[in-house]
Amino acid sequence: MYRHILVPVRSPPEVEPMIRFAASLLDADGEIRMLHVIPTTTMPQVTREWRASVNLVIPAHETAASLDVRVEPEIRASVDVPAEILESAEAHSADAILLSLGGDRRSRNPFVGHTASAILHYASADILVINRLALATPKIPRILVPTLVGRTPPKAMRLAEEISIHNGGVPIVTLDIGPSSRSDEGESDHTARGVPILHRHSTVSEALLGRRKHTAELILQGAARERYGLLLVGEDSHSVSHAPFLTRPFLEELFRSAPCPVVAIRG
Repeated sequence: MYRHILVPVRSPPEVEPMIRFAASLLDADGEIRMLHVIPTTTMPQVTREWRASVNLVIPAHETAASLDVRVEPEIRASVDVPAEILESAEAHSADAILLSLGGDRRSRNPFVGHTASAILHYASADILVINRLALATPKIPRILVPTLVGRTPPKAMRLAEEISIHNGGVPIVTLDIGPSSRSDEGESDHTARGVPILHRHSTVSEALLGRRKHTAELILQGAARERYGLLLVGEDSHSVSHAPFLTRPFLEELFRSAPCPVVAIRG
């Protein structure tokens, strides 16, 4: 799916699971660049952090060898972490940036100390934001892809297909949330690569759809009757004419409240 994936990491425990997830989306001749930004330019601290970065580089090389993929570790130092991520993505022609959920999932704001807002706003590459729970899930029973615009973003469906194939061809369920039922409600078909798709609909009023601060709640309510193991939300940045769908407040609420792993893609 991608040829060059940039994977920013903050600590050693993230390295292996992030690279493993990125590898599942990597083209056969692709490359993963693992980036760690030391968030300071004060020399004594930079020196200490640089020496400690061996704890990131070694597991990156070991995971690459076990998966037989190309992984290039990169260490930078800057007080502007988002700018360094964006500059690395541009310099190395990354077509995707994979971010993990920052902060404490139990806290009120799981994006504490995270750079997702700036990356979502300025990056030209596809952005994938994922919570650590999704990285640790060994088996996904079904993938749910909701939409509030009547059309599932192509990148979201493509990502769902890749994850499905990586998990043995598990079904994809599309959930259209809107004021009227779709004609394909309950119908099933397959992707071009043979992954089964089931179409669902959840009816809500136009008034509720207009209250953007309740978007995450609407999705979770509509998804409550479906049995799924992964929630995948997407936004097509090239066709969205209204306010962005994947905003930081929306992702904060969805990641905090969802009862399952969550992946968000903007592409």
